[in-house]
Amino acid sequence: MTAAFIWSPRLAQKTKHEALLLLSLPHAFRHIGMSFLVPAMVARPLPEGFAYGAAYGDLATGLLALLAIVALRLRLSVALALVWLFNLIGTADLLNALRHVDVAPRFGAVWFIPTMLVPLLLVTHFMMFRRLVSRGNCQAQ
Repeated sequence: MTAAFIWSPRLAQKTKHEALLLLSLPHAFRHIGMSFLVPAMVARPLPEGFAYGAAYGDLATGLLALLAIVALRLRLSVALALVWLFNLIGTADLLNALRHVDVAPRFGAVWFIPTMLVPLLLVTHFMMFRRLVSRGNCQAQ
């Protein structure tokens, strides 16, 4: 929760749209999950049920995050709906991947995804949900 501890005071000074835009930025790089499909990146082949689900779930989330970022930046009326959509799909994708703990020894060069990126992404999802359910432009404390 270090990210929340560090970012919360700064985000509290931002409008809802500004804070959601900043929290969405790490998710724009979710294409990194496609590396689960690259044989040279993993120590042993990952089960297809995990690899394809995690890779394409991350790709879909990343694309939705990019759409949400553009919509937030341009203040489009669909911005909050896109943030909700990518946040729900992204959280479901991460929770689904976490239930496959048996594949951890096979990660090889992509070990950093579940150990460094997934916690950051889960924290930012939680922070976005918190912002989305709060009233007005201020963060719910």
